[in-house]
Amino acid sequence: MTLGNKVPDKTLEKNVLRMIVRKCAGSTRIGATVRDGDATVTGTIKQEHERRPIIRCVNGVQGIRRVIDQLQVEVRKPNTY
Repeated sequence: MTLGNKVPDKTLEKNVLRMIVRKCAGSTRIGATVRDGDATVTGTIKQEHERRPIIRCVNGVQGIRRVIDQLQVEVRKPNTY
C-alpha cells in the first residue's frame, strides 16, 4: 500500500531489515528504523570496513531518502594473560 508515491515507513523498515539480512551477511547485530523515509542504522560492527557496504545496501532500498549512520565499531578488550 502506498500513499501517492510515498511508501509507508513500516514497509520501508521491513524492506531495509530484509535487505540487511540478505545482502550484508554477518550483520545480524544491525538494526534499522525508518521515519519520514530516513533510515537510521544502528548496531555494532566488528571492523570499520564493514560500515560502507551496509550503508550502501540500505541506501539502495527504493523509497529511502537518507541513511543516518549510528553504527559503532566493536571495542575489543586486550588479552590479559
